[in-house]
Amino acid sequence: MTAHVLETRGLSKAFGGLRAVNDISLSVAPCEVHAIIGPNGAGKSTMVNLLSGHLQPSAGQILFHGRDITGLAPNRVSHLGIGRSFQRTNIFPSFTCLENCWLAAQSRLKNSFRFFRRCEAYVEVRERAERALELCGLAAHRDTLADALSYGEQRQLEIGMVLATEPSFLLLDEPMAGMGKDESARVVELLARLSQQYAMVLVEHDMDAVFSIAHRLTVMVNGELLASGPLDQVRNDPAVQQAYLGDGEEQF
Repeated sequence: MTAHVLETRGLSKAFGGLRAVNDISLSVAPCEVHAIIGPNGAGKSTMVNLLSGHLQPSAGQILFHGRDITGLAPNRVSHLGIGRSFQRTNIFPSFTCLENCWLAAQSRLKNSFRFFRRCEAYVEVRERAERALELCGLAAHRDTLADALSYGEQRQLEIGMVLATEPSFLLLDEPMAGMGKDESARVVELLARLSQQYAMVLVEHDMDAVFSIAHRLTVMVNGELLASGPLDQVRNDPAVQQAYLGDGEEQF
């Protein structure tokens, strides 16, 4: 049995002559937070799109629990247990928090939008939605319209919608983008709790958040893997300091 939940081997993606991702190999162990950082244009979001099936790789493999999932469509990747959030909030503003999670949970059912369905199926969907709201910390806002939430709460709701699909692995693309310090702290606390149950890949620019919850760190520059390994080892790598932080005006 493989010790890795997720693994990539020589993963590459080219857009014409541009190598957005070039020969990236990394792995994620159970209940491990593997953060991917790098400057804008490093290829981080392209990696997430490859892992979630939203982009097809030009070369390489993606393995999930030892199974080759390279090239599978996003819905098949999701049904295997990989849940993904996006950089931009992807919620239904005019629906309540419970309704948002309900729709997400229903999407996992076979023939998910079939009109006639067993009563037990609706009970199952509601339970999933309620459980997701508890996990993401929004149970008290179950009947609140998503549009009435703060921006940080809307990002929490999006994570809740991912959880409502009952994944075993999370792909989180900049979940704290645009947040203030207090909102980011709440999401960091949420992700720390979730890491006790889920392995995850986290793409994030907030270095304080990354260093407080990540176990392993991959640094990408211009589509290339500059360094990958345990957090402290990578953050103290001179090449990483130079490439990611320039002349050292900032420090990890």
